Amino acid sequence: MRVGFSLESAAMLKHWFGRVEQSLQGEHQARLSDLIVPGTGRIAPVVWVGMGLAAFQQFVGINVIFYYGEVLWKAAGATEQWALRINLLTGFVNILATIPAIMLIDRAGRKPLLLAGSVGMALTLGAMAARIRHGRVGADGRPVLSHKAAVTGLAAANLYIVAFGVSWGPVMWVLLGEMFPNRLRGAALAVSGATNWVANFAVTVTFLPLLNAAGLGGAYALYAIAAAISIPFVWAAVSETKGRTLEQM
Repeated sequence: MRVGFSLESAAMLKHWFGRVEQSLQGEHQARLSDLIVPGTGRIAPVVWVGMGLAAFQQFVGINVIFYYGEVLWKAAGATEQWALRINLLTGFVNILATIPAIMLIDRAGRKPLLLAGSVGMALTLGAMAARIRHGRVGADGRPVLSHKAAVTGLAAANLYIVAFGVSWGPVMWVLLGEMFPNRLRGAALAVSGATNWVANFAVTVTFLPLLNAAGLGGAYALYAIAAAISIPFVWAAVSETKGRTLEQM
């Protein structure tokens, strides 16, 4: 029994090391040409998926909440003092939301968490947009919300942050670290990371013009649409990486 187990273990180890060696063949400094499928001149589909994940993480508008929190809540009718308090609350909620993500990511899987997060963000952003768009407009052009509408909007905002924090916030980065084959991992991670920062910049610089043009409700509606579009994208394009080794990608 002991000899048989040792021989079986040795065979498994030999096979595993062979997979690792094969995946690392031709290891070299990362370059953009690694992203091209040999003989086709086309960028590998998995790279487009990684770039899409990186972009959608920003297009749902999460950093608008943190960068422009005070502006956002004052635009919703809160006083300056309460706008600052709410901004601190949303940051705290985001930190706490990462705890269940850590607990669930290896149990539920990456893809289910992303899908659940997308649905949650689309619903909560839509609720925030509806509340603000149907509110009364004051003499200064800013929304004036009733106490009930303000409480509902605040609850929806924090639920939106929870939905992001347990899904797209940490899970997107985990997926990027797992989904690429070794031969193109370095270049693909660099391009996906750059896409994330470009999307972050685009959302940040367009928020204030969007706020002036479409109002706060219109801005929330646009981010809700982005969250809704991310659902079929994840469903159709993203492969589950739970339980798979880097050599199997």
